[in-house]
Amino acid sequence: MLLAFAVGPPAGAAGAEPEPDLDAATIPRLQSLMDRGKLTSVRLTNAYLDRIRRLDGRIHAVLTTDPTAVAQAEASDRRRERGHTRGPLDGIPVLLKDNIDTKHLATTVGSRAMRTPPDRDATLVRRLRDAGAVIIGKANLSEWANFRSTSATSGWSGVGLQTNNPYVLDRNPCGSSSGSGAGVAASLAQVAVGTETDGSIVCPAGANGVVGHKPSLGLVSRAGIAPISAEQDTAGPMARHVVDAAITLSVLQGRDRGDPATAQIPAGQPDDYARLLRPDALRGARIGVYRQAGIDPDVDRIVEESVATLRAKGATVIDVDVPYREQFAAAELPALLTEFARDLPKYLAHRRDVPRTLAELVEFDKQDPVELSRFGQELFEQALVAPAPDDPAYLMQRATATSLAKRSIDETMAAHDLDAIMSPTNGPAWKTTYGEGDDGFLLESSGPAAVAGYPNVAVPAGYAGELPIGVSFFAGRWQDARVLAFAAAYEAANPVRHAPRLVPTA
Repeated sequence: MLLAFAVGPPAGAAGAEPEPDLDAATIPRLQSLMDRGKLTSVRLTNAYLDRIRRLDGRIHAVLTTDPTAVAQAEASDRRRERGHTRGPLDGIPVLLKDNIDTKHLATTVGSRAMRTPPDRDATLVRRLRDAGAVIIGKANLSEWANFRSTSATSGWSGVGLQTNNPYVLDRNPCGSSSGSGAGVAASLAQVAVGTETDGSIVCPAGANGVVGHKPSLGLVSRAGIAPISAEQDTAGPMARHVVDAAITLSVLQGRDRGDPATAQIPAGQPDDYARLLRPDALRGARIGVYRQAGIDPDVDRIVEESVATLRAKGATVIDVDVPYREQFAAAELPALLTEFARDLPKYLAHRRDVPRTLAELVEFDKQDPVELSRFGQELFEQALVAPAPDDPAYLMQRATATSLAKRSIDETMAAHDLDAIMSPTNGPAWKTTYGEGDDGFLLESSGPAAVAGYPNVAVPAGYAGELPIGVSFFAGRWQDARVLAFAAAYEAANPVRHAPRLVPTA
């Protein structure tokens, strides 16, 4: 069954145009239909809500829908009737990962300890509302953004249980923005917002056959988002089309006194990324390809096909290695443990009727009948005894992780005069199991950009049978426009993505 749902006027209606389907429709196409009176935000929002009701029982991507979604859409339609639309996101349904505070709507981080709704929106939610977006609901996630257990299964939370990959339902959607990726792939919203510390936007994008943009650190405010680490966390858009991700990023980004990192946004940073997308962006570009060859034959095939696509579009392609990965990875996790113990209590202090400390969360989980039913909380326990933020051991770990990750990209790009690096985003999704973590997770390329704080965008590239494989483009900090432009040009030259069919097993 193809996941398509017509949103145009009834067939045969006077003046009817070819009916777009939700899977294929882009935000610019939807806005054009609404501007010409061929579609309303209410009709669009109800179409998505209907799909959630009909399909999400098999996917488990959406934790809750917003009871005000249709009212938000009605307000958008009234603005449009008066000629006062707020921009390209006005009237567009958006799904939010459930670690992003949404006023009066449960924000659980996947934990049964966190079911009291917050009193205020995260900064990025306010920006979406100001842009007229329709907040349609909250997406399931790997509990605590996959930072509770060393043997966690991606896509599982105590609140939402297991999110399934809509391409093959017994395969894993990858974490931790699993519900955001699977929800967008199955057309349960036009776009979604995920978060990433290392891989949690780009991996579910790759595994679920969608676009995911992990922005430069500080481009999008983290105020009101449950943290792992201020040194690596960011939120970013997930969508079925690069143009939709670019439009959404343009709304999400911006300075915020609640997040000091946003003060570093350059004065000349673009404010409209969609305007900078060009089909010929790859012409004359120098792209390094980090193949990670020999791990999976389907990935090797898709990378080789992608190299041919880049060359056909006028790019010069140079095979590269990305150094220091083992060294910065060894320092990353110990640093994150200290940062989680430092940053989480600051977040909990702003929430009502929830545990106030990490130690209280550990005790809650021990008493709860669901939380530890699938795996433990080893990372929580390790964070309780992690070095303090002023400990020299921690300071060395963070300095090592960040500096070597930056060098891994900067030195590679400088040595070959590159504009960006491309690498496979993911291997084929593995069968979801419990007790062994993500057994079958073969490869990733998120680490260098995630630890460095640099932008990374994943885009669909091909399939291993029914299972999507993506490639990622990453470059230096604040080069978000560049990697989005390369991803859009690649997408236009290699339009391989198809809607998921909800196959039970492969």
